[in-house]
Amino acid sequence: MSRSVPRAKLAAAVSALATLAAAAIISLAHPASADPVLLSQGKPATASSTENAGTPASAAVDGNAGTRWSSAFSDPQWIQVDLGDTAAITQVVLQWEGAFARSFQVQVSSNATTWTNIYSTTTGTGGVQTLNVTGSGRYVRVYGTIRATGYGYSLWEFQVIGTIGTGSGCGTSNAALGRPASASSVENAGTPASAGNDGNANTRWSSAFSDPQWWMVDLGSTQQICQIVITWEPAYATAFQIQVSTNTTVWTTVYSTTTGTGGTQTINVTATGRYVRLYATQRATQYGYSLFEFVVRTGFGPTPPPTTSPTASPTASPTPSPTPSNPPGDVLLSYNKPGVASTFQNEGACVGCTAAKAFDMHPATRWATSSVNGWVDPGWIYVDLGATANIHRVVLQWDPAFATAYQIQVSANASTWTTIYSTTTGRGFRENLVVNGTGRYVRMYGTARSNGYGYSLWEFQVYGTGGAPTAPPPLPPNPAVPGRLVFSDEFNTAAGTKPDAAKWRPETGSGQNNELQYYTNNNNANMDGAGNLVIEARREVTPGSACPGGPCQYTSGRLNTAATYTFTYGHVEARIKVSGTQGLWPAFWLLGADFPSIGWPSCGEIDIMEHVGKEPQNTYGTLHAPAYFGGGGAGGPYTIAGDFMNDFHVFAIDWNSDRIAFSVDGNVFLTQNKATIETTRGPWVYDHPFFIILNNAVGGDWPGAPNGSTVLPQRMMIDYVRVYQ
Repeated sequence: MSRSVPRAKLAAAVSALATLAAAAIISLAHPASADPVLLSQGKPATASSTENAGTPASAAVDGNAGTRWSSAFSDPQWIQVDLGDTAAITQVVLQWEGAFARSFQVQVSSNATTWTNIYSTTTGTGGVQTLNVTGSGRYVRVYGTIRATGYGYSLWEFQVIGTIGTGSGCGTSNAALGRPASASSVENAGTPASAGNDGNANTRWSSAFSDPQWWMVDLGSTQQICQIVITWEPAYATAFQIQVSTNTTVWTTVYSTTTGTGGTQTINVTATGRYVRLYATQRATQYGYSLFEFVVRTGFGPTPPPTTSPTASPTASPTPSPTPSNPPGDVLLSYNKPGVASTFQNEGACVGCTAAKAFDMHPATRWATSSVNGWVDPGWIYVDLGATANIHRVVLQWDPAFATAYQIQVSANASTWTTIYSTTTGRGFRENLVVNGTGRYVRMYGTARSNGYGYSLWEFQVYGTGGAPTAPPPLPPNPAVPGRLVFSDEFNTAAGTKPDAAKWRPETGSGQNNELQYYTNNNNANMDGAGNLVIEARREVTPGSACPGGPCQYTSGRLNTAATYTFTYGHVEARIKVSGTQGLWPAFWLLGADFPSIGWPSCGEIDIMEHVGKEPQNTYGTLHAPAYFGGGGAGGPYTIAGDFMNDFHVFAIDWNSDRIAFSVDGNVFLTQNKATIETTRGPWVYDHPFFIILNNAVGGDWPGAPNGSTVLPQRMMIDYVRVYQ
């Protein structure tokens, strides 16, 4: 075949990477209609609590520096002021009494129900804090989450400065129309993500029948968003958020409700982003989520845009916020430190699951209580930091055997313990806990299990100052954008030539997953002389082989780079014409290079492309790890109108330390973010070297066996494989 098309594809890929790199938040605001003034003095104020009758909320906005509001002695607490009308807010001044907030947010709202952060800190200083902000709303709230003292929160004065009233100019066109859309799942091939913004009121996206689910559109560039219109099918969301992002990694919630009505919902927002996501957490029916149209309107709404913050609002949101940044000087204190536990498992599904495994920073090893005498309450694990430390954050990455009730405790001697965090509503997965305590030993003390098993943690991380820390191995550097070509095979050799042994090695033998083929020593892998590697599946018996039912009735090929090329992160793509018809299962995928030592799924697997012949219109991208694998992997389909086997397509991922984005022909259809995976599925095991695999399987658990409709031989044709870093 002519090589002109692939060369053009290569140039387009580099250009696309450069375009992605250029995307960034653009902060836009209308000029104020008047000079900023003090808006809050004498306005109605309310609070979550008051210490006593002499410290009401109104005392913080009365202009009297000798009166104050103070709260009950617990977290969280808040105070809010009603400005009487929508205002453009430019500054907030907080004059704290001695009982100040170490961690707090300043938030705005148009209705005192849905709040947007315009300022957030975990290192509050007390005294007089003058905060320059950008936001709009009628209500302004200070939301305190960690107190600096054993008392409550107390403010002499809470001043809001800005202007009342601004211009408007929200557009009427649909910025989402026809743009690339993706979703957490689809109900079936007839309800793809693309149907949610195709302008056709008779087509729809619908999801799997579970919570949570999401639908996302890429607007192509960062834009000012002023309105969202959702036309629901009867399977609507009662609880959902509208979120925006510039990179699909950090999301900001700009609208949230737990009382969704279905039908057509018109939602006025003020936000900036390239990506817009509907994140649904509660269904109105037993079905999934389904929408006919999702419209995004751009321009300036009635108020100027707030400066968005990636920190989640204190109102409940299932969308994971990025890992909070540590206060200055804080480091990981627990890496490779001695661990002690109530019991540990060393049998069955968890051999050698000692306490030390929770502190090794290896996402695929874990501690678990013993299945012999440890599936009881309480269960505990602690780490010896080596010296006294000031502890500010604890991260728990739970196995499904998590604690619903537990405490984080500190001690100077591993005998007398002080609780610095307590919950009875633990939710498992990844929990990021902001704490404040001092001690040499830190303990998770579980008192109620989530199920009939024990307690199990993939990771138990302690951050702070002091101690005797050992620096953990650094992550590999993220790839440059646009990347440099570091590996490629264009398959340009003569017809009949075998794959380049300096790059590809054949795997021989029968496959996994109840496959029916025997992989030969390159008998089924050859160049076609037109610029393609061909892996051919044939109906051909291999005497002496073992497949389900007897000797393998088919042959095919499977190649990998395990011995020749491994890598971490990058843009990885291949231009492939897949095989098809019933029973065929071609794939382009990556497997963790530590597979020989730790096995699957601990090594991790990234399926860039899988196709099964019984679904001619679909290919799939999926992640597999110890906590989610096989049929429970984290992935989804990309759907076209025709049959994938009829033409070449470019299958790719963009992979870094924060996310893996899957695309077909340049259309991103699935983005798996590290933060989301860790807080909804389990550990992220993709920060180490992987190798490439190409194979053309026959039969297996997913595609099923060939039948009378199967056409053989079937050729999987690969035009090129490339890696950029």
